[in-house]
Amino acid sequence: MFVQTTKSRRGRKTYFTYLVRASFRTPKGPRSRTIANITGLPPDLRETIAAALRGQGAVPLDQLQLHSALDYGGLAVLHDAWERFGLDRLWEGIGSARQRGLLKAMTLARLIFPCAKLALAQRARGSLLAQACGLAPTESFDENDLYAAMDQLTGRWVRIEKLLFTEAFPQGVRLLLYDLSSVFFEGKGPRHISQFGHSRDHRSDRPQVLLAVLTNPEGIPLHMELLRGNRADNNTLQSLVKTVRRRFGVVQVTFVFDGGMSSHFNLEAMTEQKLDYVTRLSSSSLQAVLRELPEERQLELGDRKQILEVIHEGKRYVIAGGEWRQERDRQRRAARLLKGELELKRMAAVPRKKPNAQKLTSQVGRALQRLKAHKYFTYEVDSSGHLQWARKKEVIEREEQVDGWYLLQTNLAIEQCSGQQTVAHYKGLLTVEEAFCELKSYLEVRPVFHWKPQRVRNHVRLCFLAYRISARLGQEWRLKKETGEAPRLLRELQTIRIGFLKVGPQQLKPLMTQIPKDLNKLLAELGLLKLFAAPPQWALL
Repeated sequence: MFVQTTKSRRGRKTYFTYLVRASFRTPKGPRSRTIANITGLPPDLRETIAAALRGQGAVPLDQLQLHSALDYGGLAVLHDAWERFGLDRLWEGIGSARQRGLLKAMTLARLIFPCAKLALAQRARGSLLAQACGLAPTESFDENDLYAAMDQLTGRWVRIEKLLFTEAFPQGVRLLLYDLSSVFFEGKGPRHISQFGHSRDHRSDRPQVLLAVLTNPEGIPLHMELLRGNRADNNTLQSLVKTVRRRFGVVQVTFVFDGGMSSHFNLEAMTEQKLDYVTRLSSSSLQAVLRELPEERQLELGDRKQILEVIHEGKRYVIAGGEWRQERDRQRRAARLLKGELELKRMAAVPRKKPNAQKLTSQVGRALQRLKAHKYFTYEVDSSGHLQWARKKEVIEREEQVDGWYLLQTNLAIEQCSGQQTVAHYKGLLTVEEAFCELKSYLEVRPVFHWKPQRVRNHVRLCFLAYRISARLGQEWRLKKETGEAPRLLRELQTIRIGFLKVGPQQLKPLMTQIPKDLNKLLAELGLLKLFAAPPQWALL
């Protein structure tokens, strides 16, 4: 039986008739007859009868319940990326199947909801994280089990890094960008590697470790190393070069690094090993090179858009700058001068019963050094404790002449790398700085609560792997004109959920929530709509 709808017109009016009809066969072919006229029934009741005749069940609304609605969108993209990048082979031979799933879960969680291992169970409860990692939906994410899974990486990371390098760079690399950052601890941190040192996070009150990161020009990380927190920048380069050459078989490559690593010893050692480099030197080195320039070449410094090539004492230098950098240098110096004078006025106004000229002079010097304004002032304290100061006009005028300029040194010949290319190589270090920014902000590698050195290393390694996935996704999406940060977009996609409906004890087919128009447009541009056509099989476990 079925419900037949007929339409008829009488004058300007249109009438609909709803008939329940039954089909039957005759010698002359199929026929149908009317069983009942249900036109007079309410529309919702007519639809219920039609659905029942089509074989669809009907249940009271009070028996229909939404059993759960789990975050899906970002995890769907990450699950697809994990399979496309072939990352399961990284865990081959590591622990049990569950431990491999936990390692994957900790990696993906850094991109979706970075949190402490203790909080992972709570954060994963409303999502499909367990199913995306091949774990049971009832996975507990017990803290001790997570630590045991992390410990499985110890002694196996070199093989994993080699696999990542071979897969991402089958033809090798010609340019590597290197930089350092610091990560502080809450509490004392693990012995030996947790030390007080120069903090890039401005947390000199906390022990720290150093992060050494090596990337290619596109921002794909090759290598990350954890170093003692009190290690000097210029003592990190040689060990890193040896590690990279031994581990990845890199022979001929150009290293780009900042001024903190560019000691005379490091540059000489790299030249002896026939390795090329591009590095920035200090402002005092810039002043020394400029003093050796002929007067007619010094006049060229007026144009901040020009690049100057200088050969001095057999070494090649590139002097570059820009108007934006010039304005930044001016503002920075003006701010330091203002802060320095305010501090000097404050210290001069403090009443002292027993003035100590030597002690006050020392206090002034330390205060100006803290404000980075010491080089701009001369000061003296008389026997009565009266503080006097003046600006060093010659120093300020000398700085103003080179505002916006910086000095690069390279051992690459001009035929191998022009001045423009040298500057472009150095500006590539912004890529490494973006990597540190993402590691510290989106992936929240800090603060670190682990107490065992190997667990700190393994925690950073999981963050490194998460950043590598993020960098590769970002690289793919930039080719499709999407410039947003990958972690931010993944977290926006997490608002797409899969709902599980139940009627009594019976579970119905899962449904996906409606995708907002802006996200639907984004998914279409990135070619990801196929992941959201229907709930995948892995999400139904």
